[in-house]
Amino acid sequence: MAQSIVIQVGQCGNQIGNRFWDLALREHSAANEKAIYDPALSTFFINGAADDGGYLPTVSGLKARAVLVDMEEGVVGELFKGPMRTIYDNRFLITDVSGSGNNWAVGNCYYGHQYHEELVDVIRKATELCDCLQCFFLIHSLGGGTGSGVGTHLLNILTEDYPHIYRIVTAVFPSMDDDVITSPYNTVLGLSQLTESADCVLPIDNSALANIVNRLKEAGVKQASRLHKITEKAKSNWPATTLSRTTITKTKPFDDMNNIVATMLLNLTSSSRFEGTMNVDISEISMNLVPFPRMHYLITAQTPLANADKTVAPRK
Repeated sequence: MAQSIVIQVGQCGNQIGNRFWDLALREHSAANEKAIYDPALSTFFINGAADDGGYLPTVSGLKARAVLVDMEEGVVGELFKGPMRTIYDNRFLITDVSGSGNNWAVGNCYYGHQYHEELVDVIRKATELCDCLQCFFLIHSLGGGTGSGVGTHLLNILTEDYPHIYRIVTAVFPSMDDDVITSPYNTVLGLSQLTESADCVLPIDNSALANIVNRLKEAGVKQASRLHKITEKAKSNWPATTLSRTTITKTKPFDDMNNIVATMLLNLTSSSRFEGTMNVDISEISMNLVPFPRMHYLITAQTPLANADKTVAPRK
């Protein structure tokens, strides 16, 4: 089965990515109670190596196929200290200290060129761990400097070095009342790069996410910000180093909004990871857009928006 690499850029991209990996582990644990390292799990995760250099047949030392990029250390530092720290590989991490100052030019022209070789090298190392690389998932926001600037620079690297690998971008658009005064400029400058270099863009409206979460709270619906308990059978089979540490008891800011985006990405890839009646490959999404190469902005929708208090099997 083909593999995919998730590239998380900026504060927003890394927070959404962290929720994505948490929900992905829980989805696979519900569908794979014997904790076998199967092709579906290999799509987004790499397993520990055996003595002969091959992969172990059971789940052991799982690592996410993720590249983390941020020009500030705050959010990434929390991820490497948090309950999901065991699945991240610090070889695929690039950070700086000062940040991009909410400026597209600083992120794209300054940090993009300063870390160009490091970005190329870390992506190459991540691709070398894939047997059949199919897609890059880029998660970032367009309002900040790192997400819009470094994110689009990374997209250009993928276009030049891996032209035949699909590039699906999840871009979070700033709301109308964003307190960052440069966010409209960052968005416009970033959009021009997405139009030219991405195969498919999934635009996420920040204000729409906030409205959805507020309506759910007003209706008294319990959103899936608090992570669900794994079934006892699955918990006994999966290693404690992967699943037990993913339990978060305290809700963090924007977790409700990030859950919606992470669930959307999981549902998008579910049919290509698990066998079912609707077996759709990732390539078919971009294939349908061939007659309209510049019209690759897809509006997403999903239901239900609130999850029950249990881990459910993937929707096939």
